[in-house]
Amino acid sequence: MYQDKLPNQSSNKKQMNAHEIDYKIYGEEMQFVEIELDPQEGVVAEAGTFMMMDDAITMNTIFGDGSKQEKGVLGKLFSAGKRLLTGESLFMTVFTNAGVGKKKISFASPYPGKIVPIDLMEFGGKFICQKDAFLCAAKGVSIGIEFSKKLGRGLFGGEGFIMQKIEGDGLGFVHAGGTMAKRVLQSGEVLRVDTGCIVGFTQEIDYDIEFVGGIKNTIFGGEGLFFATLRGPGTVYIQSLPFSRLAGRVLAMAPRTGSGKKGEGSVLGGIGDLLDGDNRF
Repeated sequence: MYQDKLPNQSSNKKQMNAHEIDYKIYGEEMQFVEIELDPQEGVVAEAGTFMMMDDAITMNTIFGDGSKQEKGVLGKLFSAGKRLLTGESLFMTVFTNAGVGKKKISFASPYPGKIVPIDLMEFGGKFICQKDAFLCAAKGVSIGIEFSKKLGRGLFGGEGFIMQKIEGDGLGFVHAGGTMAKRVLQSGEVLRVDTGCIVGFTQEIDYDIEFVGGIKNTIFGGEGLFFATLRGPGTVYIQSLPFSRLAGRVLAMAPRTGSGKKGEGSVLGGIGDLLDGDNRF
């Protein structure tokens, strides 16, 4: 069954700026989210996340995110320019139901993990996430950048001092690699996390960088020199498999240029390649 539309439907509450969408998430390790759109409802998505859609849904490439916060040409250019700082494209894609009746559109995970729905109404209208975590959102939700005000976090935070922020009163979706853990921190409660394992957190969270400490930890620990400290109150989402970690493992196992062997099938592994006489130094 589809999730109910977001709250805020009664007449005594102010009208939402973002479109109200229904959704259903399929799969376990390689998930995709199917969004159901009423006529004239829309969803905005990052390039490369689209999977499939019904025939009456139109696709439109735009500058920025298409939110009402953009005013005029300069507003759209500024919104699009901010996306360059996060390494994203200048453009985003808006999918709109231009037909009669409900239509469906699906967006897929970029790599194994979990799709996490973020109801911005529950988090005070703002959620901060890693710059590659955002998947899609209801049209009207603003996707911007969040600068760190702390020098240490910017220099040693692993993912840099620029993160994405999702703002508005609608529904957004972010992707967590591997298995996702949700932690609700009480006031003053501290959680120490590998910098790459952070998916996102609510705006109340105090995010900083802490030195691991100790000569042996620093030289031989293998976990990096710094980890993130997240101080409550607020909600934090953690991923077990950051894409940088996955990419690093794949790169480490890739064969060298000119060699098609890595010895995975041999008991001797890479030593077997050295003994077969084909390796040149």
